[in-house]
Amino acid sequence: MMQIRPVTDLRNKYPEIESIVREGEPVYLTKNGYGTAVIMSLEKYSELMEERDYIEMKLNEADYAAENSDVRYTHEEVFSRLKRKFK
Repeated sequence: MMQIRPVTDLRNKYPEIESIVREGEPVYLTKNGYGTAVIMSLEKYSELMEERDYIEMKLNEADYAAENSDVRYTHEEVFSRLKRKFK
């Protein structure tokens, strides 16, 4: 279940928030009813950064391939291939 807490809980209920984060769940903090921050474990943060780096690497590879090829695909071709791949 998504954990949404007021930012004051960070000060007043830190052990409880830390326990949630250690279980692998992020805690979303709000101030005056608006989202302000997300608390997550270092492990989850590292996973996100690794995924981001992987995606960036793949996008760079795609840019390089596009620069060195005249082959182009329509968005229908791209999305139909993706749909088949992820079924």
